[in-house]
Amino acid sequence: MDPVTPTAPPLTGRVILSQDWVRLSFLHWRVDPEIVAPLLPPGTRPDEHDGSSWVGLIAFRMERFAVAPGPALPCVGTFPEINVRLYTVDDDGRRGVLFRSLEASSAVVVLGARTVMNVPYEWARMSIRRTGDAIDYRSTRLTGAKPSTRIVVRPTREPVVGDPLADFLTARWGMHTRIAGRTRFVPNEHEPWPLRRATLVDLDDELVAAGGLPGIATRPPDSVLYSPGVHARFAAPS
Repeated sequence: MDPVTPTAPPLTGRVILSQDWVRLSFLHWRVDPEIVAPLLPPGTRPDEHDGSSWVGLIAFRMERFAVAPGPALPCVGTFPEINVRLYTVDDDGRRGVLFRSLEASSAVVVLGARTVMNVPYEWARMSIRRTGDAIDYRSTRLTGAKPSTRIVVRPTREPVVGDPLADFLTARWGMHTRIAGRTRFVPNEHEPWPLRRATLVDLDDELVAAGGLPGIATRPPDSVLYSPGVHARFAAPS
């Protein structure tokens, strides 16, 4: 199995996407691996830390979304995103994430990602606002049952360094997805996360339950982290 490392391994293969992730808040809950195992694609199993698997609710602003080798997409390449994700390891030992949903306010990106990568993006009405020293993320999906979320996080100045759990939850160098009936691994790279501790001020979430994980987000998260951001690149699926 690949080790958990805060530094990304070099990308192999052709770079297909680049993007900036800024003002990120990471909320995570411990869960029994048996709860998430049925939600994972064939050829993967729950990745674990200290005997637990984890559910993540990640809120941030996407900027300068670009399809390589082209420039950032004008107008539609910057938007809020909130995703619900699980942690996976495949039969080749590659650690990654599996997205249960990704809310985005860019309809073009939603359609493109769903069509090309089979990633479960959902079109939503979203906002990110500063409220004093806190960051207020809001989203309401515009399709289906229209689940919503409000996340308010107050970052601290306390850096996170040498924390094995923080590395496990954030230093994920690829995602698993199903493309044309096969489980594929899409690698990514970026600089090591500049992480800080954070405090959850408020949470009213329906996205985690809508992603097939009821009852998780009704209790306080076991980890709350914040990062000002990184620049990320993705290579073609393998």
